[in-house]
Amino acid sequence: MNVKIDTKEKFVVITPTETKLSVIMTAELAEMLLSYIQKDIPHIVLNLKDVMEIDEDACKMLADVQHKFYESNCSCVICGLQKTVEDSLDKLEILELLNVTPTESEAWDIVQMEAIEREILGDD
Repeated sequence: MNVKIDTKEKFVVITPTETKLSVIMTAELAEMLLSYIQKDIPHIVLNLKDVMEIDEDACKMLADVQHKFYESNCSCVICGLQKTVEDSLDKLEILELLNVTPTESEAWDIVQMEAIEREILGDD
């Protein structure tokens, strides 16, 4: 699977360059994303701006990946959803379970706010 990776100071932006995410491709993507939990920068922004179509099982896999990030006290925010992908996620009632923003900039803000929240809650 082809992706663009952009490493920032506090998070990594991963942008699949495929227009369709099948379950096999999403499994590859999930494996790559989950590996970041063990890295120095474990917070991910997944930009799906180029993805126009997504399989049902791939939708479920994305929700599972995001859940694993939050279980590990790491951030995973999805942004740039095309209407067709958003509709697929909504139809399966997965969209409401995901941390989704319209733009990459807003996703960065969420990652940074979650980092501050973890610091504050960690101090108690």
